Amino acid sequence: MPHYRDHDFHASAPLRRLRGGQWRTMVPLLQRETGRRALCIGVADDDALPPLPGMTWTRLWLTRDGYRGDVRGRADEPLPFVDEAFDLVWLQHALEAAPHAAAVLSEACRVLAPGGVLLTTAVHPLGGWAPWFCWHARGQHQSLQWPWRLRRHLRREGLAIERQRRLGAPWPGTLPADDSAWGGAYLLLARKRRSIAIPLKLRPLPARAAVGVHLSPGARRHSVP
Repeated sequence: MPHYRDHDFHASAPLRRLRGGQWRTMVPLLQRETGRRALCIGVADDDALPPLPGMTWTRLWLTRDGYRGDVRGRADEPLPFVDEAFDLVWLQHALEAAPHAAAVLSEACRVLAPGGVLLTTAVHPLGGWAPWFCWHARGQHQSLQWPWRLRRHLRREGLAIERQRRLGAPWPGTLPADDSAWGGAYLLLARKRRSIAIPLKLRPLPARAAVGVHLSPGARRHSVP
């Protein structure tokens, strides 16, 4: 059984097959999204992106040396984007390869605009792919991500969990197929809550009566301010 080196672990044929059809699953879930700016952080430079009308993608992928793609940077530093820069963020197996997965997840939440969608896909720790993943990733900076931990982290960041489902084939040796309830990967979809504007408590100003208004019986006109 081959042991994949750190730089080509995610480029292996089984993992490429597992990632290959994920964008098709996402398209129906995102058809009603109205955003125009999207960010994908993945582990390969040629994985397919969802063909969403009007959506402009910024693509990054993780390597041993940091981020590569449309911009470059170190993986242990903040993303080089301003707050709330994107309407859609997709972490495609990036948390498995990130040196600090929690920091990457927090950064993804930071650059996500209110009302925007964060998608996370990863190998499920409870499934047929987990033993294969752990065997080939031993001694490398790769880690499986428990979905319940991600959900808890996202809620702390102010996101609401909208959907979780399994993706892909249940076993590494199977050919690409429709998503299975026992699929080797999972999709987690969360939405960033919009901030609620609380109006300031204003002090009411005295109203002035317009000329010609009807006054209450007995009121004198000269007493109107």
